[in-house]
Amino acid sequence: MSGPSRTQRPMSPLRAFFHHETSAGLVLMACALAAIAVANSPLAPDYFVTLHAYAGPLSVQHWVNDGLMAVFFLLVGLEIKREILTGQLATWGKRTLPGVAAVGGMAIPGIVYVMLNLNNPDALRGWAIPAATDIAFALGVMSLLGSRVPSSLKIFLAALAIIDDLGAVIIIAIFYTANINVAALLGAVFVFGILRSLCAANFQDLRIYLALGAVLWVLLLVSGVHATLAGVLLALTIPITTASATPDPARQTAPLHRLESLLHAPVAFAILPIFGFANAGVSFASITPAIMTDTLAVGVAAGLLIGKVVGIFGAVALMVRLRLAELPTHATWLQVLGVAFLCGIGFTMSLFIGLLAFEDPHMQDRVKYGILAGSLLAGVLGYGILRIAGRRAL
Repeated sequence: MSGPSRTQRPMSPLRAFFHHETSAGLVLMACALAAIAVANSPLAPDYFVTLHAYAGPLSVQHWVNDGLMAVFFLLVGLEIKREILTGQLATWGKRTLPGVAAVGGMAIPGIVYVMLNLNNPDALRGWAIPAATDIAFALGVMSLLGSRVPSSLKIFLAALAIIDDLGAVIIIAIFYTANINVAALLGAVFVFGILRSLCAANFQDLRIYLALGAVLWVLLLVSGVHATLAGVLLALTIPITTASATPDPARQTAPLHRLESLLHAPVAFAILPIFGFANAGVSFASITPAIMTDTLAVGVAAGLLIGKVVGIFGAVALMVRLRLAELPTHATWLQVLGVAFLCGIGFTMSLFIGLLAFEDPHMQDRVKYGILAGSLLAGVLGYGILRIAGRRAL
């Protein structure tokens, strides 16, 4: 069998995507557990002091959440653009089932959360926290099952989570934007216009895109719009086609594919673990039985554990029953239920939205309790259901 030509994009990006995401999920789990252990050890004071120490204009935690996570959002944006233009979401037929499932998986958790917090107005701002799925965690758990899960379900989960990420980006832009600095925002719009013009001209030099992306990040940080959105906006302007003729072999791969390939490893094995370690640390010293009736924590946990399952599984069942879509190839209803539970693992994006929704550290801790409890139960149940379903399929 002949190898790929030098002008082709890297072979099997979906396989590389699964490799990085599943491995990243396992590393992220380890870092989250390490953060919890440190936050409940004699090292806890040093841990929290370090996170809140300032390095220049921002604290260490803000550099992680606003700076490093902008690179994560850049990768998310590149994956969304690639999948929509050339991948698993390239046609409406491929988008329909994961798209409807993602909408259900965002709407129902939010409704569950709001219903539980109707008498707690201060908590209502967190309605979007359980709407997010952590694809790295979900695929990491799924990878433990090996061949028990058909590849079509992995593709379905990846497509659903990518659409979910797009929804989370839109939610952050609309609902979690602070007071606007109009001058800085206009500057960001101007820089984005330059980037769009470069993309329209199929300009290939990634260094220029990244330099302008850094300027865009600073302007958005000052503007009041969350700076991480600079990553998504930059991703939308990276060309997905090569130049018509170039003598440089390194540039015979499209800029989007080059940048995506460069970012996967550092995001998977550095940025996400650092984010997890910086944000998952929560002390359990103050936990009392009253947490079981705290509507903020319970709302987040119930949204992830119940809302995600009802929203995703219900959407899939409705689409299939109406004959508007079919189950993923070789997948059973029990396996789809297991995947719906795995989508209740909302760690990274849920933590991120929770930090945007609430500035009060005590409310942030209650959010973390809910995320950890809901994600843990959803992951365990999803793994157990898929393991049982896989045995039946063998």
